[in-house]
Amino acid sequence: MEGISDIKIVGVDERRPPRIRKEPYINLFFKLSHKAPAGWCKRFNNLLAKHGSTPKIKLDEGLFIETWVRKPEEIEGHLELLKKKVAECSEAYIDDIMQQQARGAEDRQALGHEAGEQGRLNSIIAGLKFDTE
Repeated sequence: MEGISDIKIVGVDERRPPRIRKEPYINLFFKLSHKAPAGWCKRFNNLLAKHGSTPKIKLDEGLFIETWVRKPEEIEGHLELLKKKVAECSEAYIDDIMQQQARGAEDRQALGHEAGEQGRLNSIIAGLKFDTE
């Protein structure tokens, strides 16, 4: 199974290869190793929203980074930047998930401290062991 930490840029979209056109820019569509969740894509888009070429990923698609450069010589450096941002985004996304899980565990533990029947029920629910992977 592929996880968030496995998301990498693995190539260009074969259906939309870079082309030299009369416009002063080259559209690039970099392919990810697998579909990224919408939350990850949103984080990536926000991370690069102020970048000049505004790289973005469609939330519903989650498989291609759409971006552009002005000259062919800029492609390599731009790809390196995007690879770093993909790794940074994955790390931050995983950190958020871990924090949410920790908060959930704290909330479940706090529920077990109520008195009476509700407290007993909360304690049982808080003690349940769920399969997370």
